Amino acid sequence: MDLFFAYRRRSAVIADPHGLAVSLAPNLRRDRVSFSGVLRDPVRFREAMSALHDVVISDLRYKPRDKSAYELYKAQQAERERAIRQAASSHVRRELLDKEPEPIPPGLEKRFHLLRNRYWKARDRYSDYLMRHDPEMWRLLMPCDPVITVAQDVLFFECFSADESSYGCLSVQRDAFAQESDVALGTTNVDYSWDLYEHFQKLRTYRETRFQIDPAGFGVAVAGEGYREEKIDLPQSWLRGFMQLQAVQTLPMRRVPISLEALYSLLAFLKRHRARRSPRAVRFELEPGNPIQLVLEPWEQRIVMPDVPYQGKRAENIRVWGRDRLRVLGRLLPLIERADVYLVGTGLPSFWVMHLGDMRLTLGLSGWTANDWTAANALDQIAPPAEPSDEVLGDIAAVFREKPAMTFAQIQQRTGAAPAYVAAGLNRLALLGQLIHDLPAGLYRWRQVLPVALALNQLGEENPETVAAREITARRRARLTKDEKLPNGLRVLEGKVDGKDNAVLLDADGRMLRGQCNCSHHFKNRLRRGPCRHLQALRNAALGGQRQSTLEQWFDFLWN
Repeated sequence: MDLFFAYRRRSAVIADPHGLAVSLAPNLRRDRVSFSGVLRDPVRFREAMSALHDVVISDLRYKPRDKSAYELYKAQQAERERAIRQAASSHVRRELLDKEPEPIPPGLEKRFHLLRNRYWKARDRYSDYLMRHDPEMWRLLMPCDPVITVAQDVLFFECFSADESSYGCLSVQRDAFAQESDVALGTTNVDYSWDLYEHFQKLRTYRETRFQIDPAGFGVAVAGEGYREEKIDLPQSWLRGFMQLQAVQTLPMRRVPISLEALYSLLAFLKRHRARRSPRAVRFELEPGNPIQLVLEPWEQRIVMPDVPYQGKRAENIRVWGRDRLRVLGRLLPLIERADVYLVGTGLPSFWVMHLGDMRLTLGLSGWTANDWTAANALDQIAPPAEPSDEVLGDIAAVFREKPAMTFAQIQQRTGAAPAYVAAGLNRLALLGQLIHDLPAGLYRWRQVLPVALALNQLGEENPETVAAREITARRRARLTKDEKLPNGLRVLEGKVDGKDNAVLLDADGRMLRGQCNCSHHFKNRLRRGPCRHLQALRNAALGGQRQSTLEQWFDFLWN
C-alpha cells in the first residue's frame, strides 16, 4: 500500500523564553489534528517517550557475527577469478560464434528466480547494514511514522517495532496538561527522527515544557522552507501485523496483576543471566486464591507475589516467550505505580500495562521474538468463528460517530444487537484499523489508523488452514462422535475428520486449549500458529446449530 506524507517542518524540542516546547509536526495529508498544553510532569513524559522509542527501534532477531571484512576479501578474490574466467570464456565464445549462431540459453526461468532471490537478500542485508552504521538513513526506511490520537480524555501514541514483534502505546490523560489550547480531535502521523529522541532527553522539571501538535502547517497555502513530501510503500506484513494486533486486544484475556518487586526481580534476573538452552519462557502459575507465581525457564527461578492472590476462576499455567523485549521497561521502574499483564494463552501474545500516574504504557509482545503478528500467529483462528453482517458493522460505526469512546455494554445497548455479534463486529473493525481497545480503561475508542478505510483483502490472504477447514465442513467430511461438558466447565470434542480420529479441548469461553491431530501442521506447531484445518473443522461440526449460543457464552465470559 502506498501512503503519502507531507510535513511543514521537522519535529523538534524548541527553546523559548518560558522554557522548552515539544513541537510535533503532523501529517498535512490527513485531517487537521492539533493540541497544545503545558506538561505537569515533564520527566515522567520524557521517560515514557524514551521507552516508546526503545520499542520502535527494537529488533531482537538473530544477527550473525560480523564477518564483513573477511567477506570483502573473499569477494575481491572471487571477482579476480571471475574476471580471468570471463576473459577466457569471451575469447572462446567469439571463436564459436564465428562458426554458428548462439541458441537461447537453457534454464532462463530458473536463472531469473535465482537472481531475483539474490536481489532481495542483498536488499535485506543492506537494510541491516544501515541499521548498524547509519541509523538516520535507516530511520528513513522505517515503514511508518508513529501514530498519535487526540481524544476527549486522553492523548495516545502508537508504534510498531522494527522486527514486527513488539507494539507500544503510550496513553496520556488530558489532566496531565495545563493551559490547553488549539485542540482538534483526531488521528494523524507525526514526523519522528533520532534527533527528536535526543532532544527529549533535555526535558527537566525545573523549567516549563509545552507539548504541542503544531497546527500552523494546516494554514500554510504555499510550501515553504522545510516543507517536504514522502511516499512510503507500506509493507503488507507491517500493515497486517499492526491491524491484527488491534484485533487480538478484543479477545478474552486473563488479567494478572504484577507487583513492582516481582517486575524488578524479573528484569534484574534477565539482565544478569543468559539462557544457554531452551526453553526460554516466562511461566505464569495461576491458582485461584493463591499467590501468583512467575517461573523463569530454564533455570526454574521462581518469583512469588505473596500479596497478590490470583482472582481467576480456575487454575492455569500459561507460558509466554520473547521475554528479552521486556528490558525496555527498565528505565520506567522508578515511575511505575502498578502493573498488569493481560494473557491470551500459552505461546500467544501478552500485553504488559505500566501505570505511571496520569500516563499508561502498554507493551504488546507476540508469542516469541521470531514470531511476528502476521505469518506465524493465526490468532483469529483460535476464537469461535463469527461473521458480522454489514448492518452490524454500520450500526457500530454510527454509534462511535456520536461518542468516540464507549464500553462494550454501552455499544451493545446503543446498537441493540446480540452481544456475540457486537463483539464480532468490534473485532472486525479493529482488524481494519478503525478502532482500538483500551485495555486498562476498559473502553473501545474510535481511531482510524490510516487516512483511508481498508478492505480485508488488503491485509493479505486468509489463513489457508481456515479456508481448508471451511471446505471440509461444507463437504461434510467432519463427523462428531463425542461432545462432553466437564464439571470444571471444559468441553471435550472427539470425532473423525477425513476418516482420521481427532480430539480438541475447549475452555469455558470457547477457545481451544489443546488438540490431538496427526497432521504435519499440528505436529510442528500445536496451537501456537493457530489450530490445523482438522481441529477447526471438528469445532465447526460441534457448533452447528449451537453456534449462536456458543458465541454468546464466549462473549458473556468476557463482558459480564
